[in-house]
Amino acid sequence: MPKLIIDNIPVEVAEGTTVLEAAQSVDIPIPHFCWHPALGKAGACRVCAVKMLDGPVKGIQMSCMLPVMEEMVVSTTDPEAMAMRRSVIEWLMINHPHDCPVCDEGGECQLQDYTIAGGHGIRRYTGTKRTHVNQQLGPYIEHEMNRCIQCYRCVRFYQEYAGGTDFGVMGSAGRVYFGRFQDGPLESPFSGNLVDICPTGVFTDKTARFRARYWDYDMAPSICQECSLGCSITPVARYRELLKIIGRRNDAVNAWFICDRGRFSAATPVNNPLRPRTPRIEGREAGWDSALDAIVQRVSELLKNHGPGCIALVGSQRLSLEGMALLPELSTIMLADAPCYFCDERERVQTSAAVTGLTGAISASMADIRQADCIAIVDVDLMAEAPMMVLAVRQAWRSGAGVYSIGETVDLPCECTAVATLDDVPLATAQRPVIICGTSGFTTARQYVSLPMAKGEPVKISCILPGPNSFSAALFSHEHAAISLEQAISSGRIKGIIAVEADIPPELSADIPVIAALDWRNTDTVAAAQIILPTTAWAEMDGTCINNEGRAQHFRKTMNPGLPVHGLNPAGHPSHLHRTIPPGGDLRPAWQIIDELIVRMGGTRTTEQLNGKWEKLRHLDAEGDGLPIYEL
Repeated sequence: MPKLIIDNIPVEVAEGTTVLEAAQSVDIPIPHFCWHPALGKAGACRVCAVKMLDGPVKGIQMSCMLPVMEEMVVSTTDPEAMAMRRSVIEWLMINHPHDCPVCDEGGECQLQDYTIAGGHGIRRYTGTKRTHVNQQLGPYIEHEMNRCIQCYRCVRFYQEYAGGTDFGVMGSAGRVYFGRFQDGPLESPFSGNLVDICPTGVFTDKTARFRARYWDYDMAPSICQECSLGCSITPVARYRELLKIIGRRNDAVNAWFICDRGRFSAATPVNNPLRPRTPRIEGREAGWDSALDAIVQRVSELLKNHGPGCIALVGSQRLSLEGMALLPELSTIMLADAPCYFCDERERVQTSAAVTGLTGAISASMADIRQADCIAIVDVDLMAEAPMMVLAVRQAWRSGAGVYSIGETVDLPCECTAVATLDDVPLATAQRPVIICGTSGFTTARQYVSLPMAKGEPVKISCILPGPNSFSAALFSHEHAAISLEQAISSGRIKGIIAVEADIPPELSADIPVIAALDWRNTDTVAAAQIILPTTAWAEMDGTCINNEGRAQHFRKTMNPGLPVHGLNPAGHPSHLHRTIPPGGDLRPAWQIIDELIVRMGGTRTTEQLNGKWEKLRHLDAEGDGLPIYEL
């Protein structure tokens, strides 16, 4: 490993590391625009200049392009290097508009930071600025080409990393233009990452435009709830409204990026002013005590009239681990059978088989996918069910991996060979083979784990699950020998249903009343419920989820619940009342409501939701990579 000195600090890094990365490893900041950890070096912006004082290379060099060498002596504070960086910033600002007060990037703009840090504060250029015509890029992304500093990050991500073909760079020299041949929505399902990756305000989130500044944001580390991959995100809120979603780095899962579905679809149901926000009994607003007592009373009446086992307590695959852990206790107190974590029997069987069949040795993370050299895709539409897995597959393909689909050609931004069976995939000769499958294809994929390998590691499996917390639901279902709601109803014993964030198909509840629905979404189940108890959404609470590979991840509360100011129009103006809780803000996490029902039915109040083998997850770092449950 090469050893060098940066600003009088000895540094030892791996072969191939750039000087910029070596400096970052010891917390020495070097300004940069074009370099990005996921995209690598480009040498386009020239703002990362350093002075090489001694060693194999001398003079001013671009630190993002120069690999470290033995006995290098580097200075980031040399007057020549600082003058170079200051000049580059001034050149960039010649044509950059001075529109920070109206730019949505204000407060989180790298150009702002480096302009001040570089010492450029007085504008000497008095000529006319170059200007561009902006494009309409669809409903999600705002385009302001005049702010571009030609770092090439956007096109490198869009074309090289994500495989998009409808966006690129045109022109030459100082006339380069980043956009499409004509106006129109960006076609890549990962286009929203342009907002995160652009170091200035060329691409900003149109859905949150002019809504708040960076210093106004409420933010917390969280987990995407749109599929089972569990990508790390940072929700951004203001005035009880979820404004936008930002991708958060997690090298074990989504790396730096997220898909457009996770970025642009998650906020709408959370902000919906018509979602359940007050307890209701038979359609009328009620207090929390009245609603909870009503549930206890109706459960008692059913037990008296029909005996034990007449209540179906139904959880779901979007319920947090904390809520799932309390359901068995409530089920016992209600003299019910084990809670149902699935509505559909086939889905329960297949998901449980996949989850119980996975082990730490064979479960593949998205990091494993990106590093694989042979990938087989079986019985799953990745773009529809887990878009970020598509991006992981593409990175493996870019590094030389062979990609195969079983049975039919799948829509991927990379070359993919269609084969008849897994026997036609060269898994045995690969060093890091991975099979990606849906729950229906897991049993077939599992047979290849014990395949005799000519070299390298055994076959790993990445199984795409139906919901964001399906892994937890399958674990609890297996542990408590639970059946599905479909199977429970077919027994003829069920006379009432309590749904906890569960979406029950109307055909299952047609002849059986939904006694109560605990939910934050406006679902058919909520509409059919006799009693409604509103729960907090994922952005309004702390909780834990386990993703498809078995990685437990904690998410933190981003904002307080309540009717968003932006959504108060249907009711006019907020009432002029002094209150400690905002309108529509008297919501509770599902686990807390379950705990209250346990107490009202004679049980003991829970001080910790995660006990026993889950105890290690209580203090899980929400900003970390998570913890594979196989290590519990």
